[in-house]
Amino acid sequence: MQDEEYLTGKLLIAMPGMRDSRFARSVIYVCAHHPEGAMGLVINRLVGAITFPDLLAQLGIGPPTIDEEIRVHFGGPVESGRGFVLHSGEYRQDSTLQVDDAVALTATVDILRDIANGQGPRRSLLALGYAGWGPGQLDSEIQANGWLHVAPDEDLVFDESLDNKWERAIAKLGVDVSMLSGDAGHA
Repeated sequence: MQDEEYLTGKLLIAMPGMRDSRFARSVIYVCAHHPEGAMGLVINRLVGAITFPDLLAQLGIGPPTIDEEIRVHFGGPVESGRGFVLHSGEYRQDSTLQVDDAVALTATVDILRDIANGQGPRRSLLALGYAGWGPGQLDSEIQANGWLHVAPDEDLVFDESLDNKWERAIAKLGVDVSMLSGDAGHA
């Protein structure tokens, strides 16, 4: 790895031939990438089995005071009972991981309470679980043609339109999906 955190703050886009069904057509925001491994959140899939009010009730937090629907995303298969909030960078707590100037990650009950009361970040994405890679694993998967990567934009990360998020992420590369091959090669 040339830059110690070279994919931190980037989007991973699953190649069309992704064999792992948990990640097929997925878009992942990379929260951390360093020699010890990588961690990110899938940003284009919902959990479906739990609602935000249900989650608040399980945590002993009263019902939300906002009318806005907060959707619960499938962040990845690791620690699927653990919650993470990817959010705009203006909101900070002591435990917030500032990914870059525009995006941060917080994994506390306090942020859920703040979101429920309309005091949370300007934009956010609530996820259960995360995608994780051991040392060198993500780099190997990229070399094996499993992932593309692209710089994110706020709308792509946080907007509610999940159905075409994968296509929109690939379009940022200026590539026609039909021209992508699942075969890896080295010159």
